Amino acid sequence: MSSAGIGRRQALFLPVAAFALPSAGWQLRWSPVPGKDGLGAFEGVEDDRANSHPGVKHIYAQGNTYRFDMHKRDRDTATDRQRNEVRGMRTGGNALDMDNGQTWRFTYSMFIPSTLKATGSFTHIMQTKMPGLGSAPITVMSLRRQGNTPTIEFRVTEGDTLVGRTDLAPLQDRWISTEVEIKIGNAGEGHVAWLIRNGETTVLDVRKSGVDTWLDDRVRPKWGIYRSLSDSAQIQDCHLLLRDLRAYQLM
Repeated sequence: MSSAGIGRRQALFLPVAAFALPSAGWQLRWSPVPGKDGLGAFEGVEDDRANSHPGVKHIYAQGNTYRFDMHKRDRDTATDRQRNEVRGMRTGGNALDMDNGQTWRFTYSMFIPSTLKATGSFTHIMQTKMPGLGSAPITVMSLRRQGNTPTIEFRVTEGDTLVGRTDLAPLQDRWISTEVEIKIGNAGEGHVAWLIRNGETTVLDVRKSGVDTWLDDRVRPKWGIYRSLSDSAQIQDCHLLLRDLRAYQLM
């Protein structure tokens, strides 16, 4: 069986730890159902933008999950990197805007196989950005090697601020749950909180205040695999699975 087939079989049978609903004041704004909403749950899909792997779909709904495939041969329009991502949130046919001064919380479960490796350069699996080309990400969740240790980390790009980091290896080849809270604010008025659970165990629960989480226009999340090819020893065919995606706004 191929590595992709093994990944599909593993993902079907491993349990998910669900988050409790946020406390009063949080309003559920987005809760896509992959089998029903498909990729229409997102504003846009960036699947092999350079057509480097013709005829192959890399991003798709699979049962109750969203699956992102990445092959060694895949290239983005900038050929030193790879990108298969979805961007933004859509509900009822309309895009959800995340604006300056608002606070949002994302909860979801993810399956990171051991084939999706941390790299010495960037391997992002979630970002927040403003729309348009050429702007830096606002925040990134990344798989990054610290020396010889693979880790998963969350950073605010402005000031290269580390929110938190933990070892990646114990979290791979199983379903884990994550929660990201972002207060959108300019010039140090924002905050970011990040939580990871492995089953019933809270692995990481961190918060960073006084950070810059606003560029201009609006903010939108991105999910998928976006990685540099510079750390070639860590690059192989891989995938990422997401499910139970939810977005809440503090009202």
